[in-house]
Amino acid sequence: MHQAKTIYLKEHHTASGLLVAVCDKELLGQSFQEAELRLAVTERFYKGEEATEDEVIASLRRATIANVVGRRAVHCAVEHEFIDEANVLVIDGVPHAQMVRL
Repeated sequence: MHQAKTIYLKEHHTASGLLVAVCDKELLGQSFQEAELRLAVTERFYKGEEATEDEVIASLRRATIANVVGRRAVHCAVEHEFIDEANVLVIDGVPHAQMVRL
């Protein structure tokens, strides 16, 4: 089965480990706000390689920290138990979650 590459995946190597940024492609460059919550899906932070779900899963397995934005990206992270669904925020209709591995 061929997986569509509809998600951006970017790995940031930091002093505290691997930070992974994942977002649905169509959200790149947009900002979302609801009450005091604001989410900016910047190219600098999120635009990496176009990735399949399998590539996202492999990266999240190695991640120390992850920021995940968008229905497909968050669904992938929840489905593969990197993020608990109860910890997903929805900002202006857009799912967003963070993962920290201690």
